[in-house]
Amino acid sequence: MDSRSNATTPCGLLLQGFAESPHLRPVLLLLLLAVHLATSGNLLILVAVASVPSRPPMLLFLCQLSAIELCYMLAVVPRSLAQLASPGRGRDSPISFLGCAVQMHMFVALGGAQCFLLAAMACDRYMAICHPLRYAAVVTPGLCTRLALACCLGELAVSVGFTVAVFNLPFCGSRLLVHFFGDITALLHLACTQSYAEELRPLGAGLVLLLRPSVLILASHGAIAAALSRLRSPRGRRKAASTCASHLAVTFLHHGCPTFTYVRPKASYSPRQDRTLALVYTNVTPLLYPLIYSLRNRKITATIRRVLSPRAGSV
Repeated sequence: MDSRSNATTPCGLLLQGFAESPHLRPVLLLLLLAVHLATSGNLLILVAVASVPSRPPMLLFLCQLSAIELCYMLAVVPRSLAQLASPGRGRDSPISFLGCAVQMHMFVALGGAQCFLLAAMACDRYMAICHPLRYAAVVTPGLCTRLALACCLGELAVSVGFTVAVFNLPFCGSRLLVHFFGDITALLHLACTQSYAEELRPLGAGLVLLLRPSVLILASHGAIAAALSRLRSPRGRRKAASTCASHLAVTFLHHGCPTFTYVRPKASYSPRQDRTLALVYTNVTPLLYPLIYSLRNRKITATIRRVLSPRAGSV
């Protein structure tokens, strides 16, 4: 009972950030600022798709993916940059339990929504390549909007249960999170769990969020690969394979680090290693998404050029 009451004290938690490496803080601050200026590619995609009169389903999915990615970054990045810009605060970077729970809830919900939206995009490619005659009738803009809403609202609900499961664990001892935001592994590392059974609910939710969409994506691309092997046109095969390769690259980036980080027992946690991985998938991978996926789409590239150079688009 005492250990659980510690989890609800008004003093909350402390985020260490990178306080133990003061010489790295200015370098990290400049690097992250540069990265996030470069990630304006997601904003460009939103503007570009909004300026297109008729939007095919893939453009709608790309727009929704970019919007979720921007919100995903905003849930984590501003506080991280503020910590790096205030070296005088040292280790004393307090965050309330409610603030930590809200941050973790948004991070999990938006990350999970991305997973299921990538699965929806894989199904879209499956319909376009394997059933081209039925594609226009089945995959409508209304269906794309409903799928995106289902991904977001469904993951918001799942994330509530996940957050409640984590914060219902007993916390005791140190209140210092060796992290730059309220991440799952950092919180579980502080939890005074006496048995593996107490970790099963968060671990099970992590499996649902990460592995179920992965299975759907792999199944869709397996069916696409089988269809491409029967396709006679080399040009059509190359075009479809290029689109699928981009989608698989984004899927691997989005699922790779989080799967390694979250889908494993607490005994194997390494706070500093987990913090470094989180730095990569919350700051670096969003920079790569537009480059790998969206900007390889000729229609998006041409639209972005029109947005950036209105005169060129009007000539």
